Amino acid sequence: MTGDDTTAAVTGTLPVTGPLERGLTVIRAMTASGSPRLRPSDLVHATGLARATVDRVVGTLLHLGLLRTTGRDIELSPRLMRFGNAYLASCGVADALQPFAELIADELDESVSVAVPDGDGVRFVAQVIRRRAMTPVFRIGDLLPADRCAAGMVTGPESPEWAVDDQRMEQGLIAVAVPVRDAEGRPACGISVVSNTGRHTAASLTATALPRLRALLPAIEAALAETRIRPPRPGAGTAPYTPLPDAKRELGAGFLQSLARGLDVLAALGAGPRGLTLSETAEAVGQPRATARRALLSLEQLGYVHSADRRFRLLPRVLELGYAPLSGLSFTEVVQPHLEDLAARVRESASVAVLDGQDIRYIARVPAYRIMSVNITIGTRFPATPTSMGRVLLAGLPPEERAARLSAGKPPRFTGRTVTDPAELGRILDRVASDGYALVDEELEEGLRSLAVPVRGRDGRPVAALNVSTHTGRGTAEESRAALLPALRETAARISEDLATAFERRPLRLP
Repeated sequence: MTGDDTTAAVTGTLPVTGPLERGLTVIRAMTASGSPRLRPSDLVHATGLARATVDRVVGTLLHLGLLRTTGRDIELSPRLMRFGNAYLASCGVADALQPFAELIADELDESVSVAVPDGDGVRFVAQVIRRRAMTPVFRIGDLLPADRCAAGMVTGPESPEWAVDDQRMEQGLIAVAVPVRDAEGRPACGISVVSNTGRHTAASLTATALPRLRALLPAIEAALAETRIRPPRPGAGTAPYTPLPDAKRELGAGFLQSLARGLDVLAALGAGPRGLTLSETAEAVGQPRATARRALLSLEQLGYVHSADRRFRLLPRVLELGYAPLSGLSFTEVVQPHLEDLAARVRESASVAVLDGQDIRYIARVPAYRIMSVNITIGTRFPATPTSMGRVLLAGLPPEERAARLSAGKPPRFTGRTVTDPAELGRILDRVASDGYALVDEELEEGLRSLAVPVRGRDGRPVAALNVSTHTGRGTAEESRAALLPALRETAARISEDLATAFERRPLRLP
């Protein structure tokens, strides 16, 4: 047995795999730090682990894409959200109650949140925020003490029919909550209407919100019951990622295989509200039953999984693995580190743009610092047709919409090489759609060459374009294509994967 597979001694008969436990410890430390970026030395202090252990854990998590580097610092990667997404999909509470939360928020013009019990606290799983100067800043995945908030009071041991938090959690904050019970009459979650003392007293908020909460409660509980009895669906929830087959060979002792396998198991349990059996889990992750069993029992001992009737399901504690700080990432925050990495790799300017009418608009950019460079800032607009990003985005439109845009008017001519004929542009866009990239040579400005690829949403359609721009004097068009296209495509794929995970449970809003 290798050191990587050593089983740590724990109380009782449940074995905790050392690398898996240490990996989760590092992720929790990154989450709890309050800082977006840490160095390995910070993790040594935060976890109490040896530097060599931290380095192996961090190396494995970087290889799996769950952490990423920025210079010498380490930060959480949006791909880490796959575990929280798996819990939220399998639990069903957020999906069942979100429509009611939106309805109540619209009717009362107040923020509404949903929280589930988690040990001695409650953890938020859904919310609708009314943006004001005084706004609750709870995030999906945040944990609050049960005895200090209304949702915690109604889901606690006494489980009253309703509760009010009159500034117990924070001065100026008030909330009214009711419990939502499962088929056995146990409180499954609490739904709260949240306001502030500038708008309500505890009495006035109770008088306003409680009747509406009570009136909707039967429908809410029926919706929750429906999610709990639906059968698991193939591919439901978040599919587990697959570690690279040669990772152990590539990284040697630096790759903790049992950590990777345990995290695969954690992600796989999001397939349905009733969880998975041992056999189903082993099949889902392609592991021997003994390996999957060791991971499941370890995760149960660590408080991330519950077993009953020979089935294993995720618990809300999974959300502590980076979900709260990552759940608020914007499109640009997801994209920017990838742009920085691309620009450093190819040593050229890298940008992301979206369609805005007949133009493209730059929404993220990392310039290359040269004596002669293109002066483009965030918000810069150019006509779409003479730009590589514009052509990638136009090529991704439905044929009717693409044709309508091309016939809207003759585009301006910037250089002697600018293509302005709609028919010829149509043929170029057909080729771009087929090739999956666009190369534009000196059509926007003399000496400027750019190469672009699409960034795709969950449905496979382009939502933005990624490009690298360079000077024509640095090589031929074919040399630029050979040097830049592989890095562009690889970066676009990584961005698309991160966007799919980060915005799996919320709308993707472009800047």
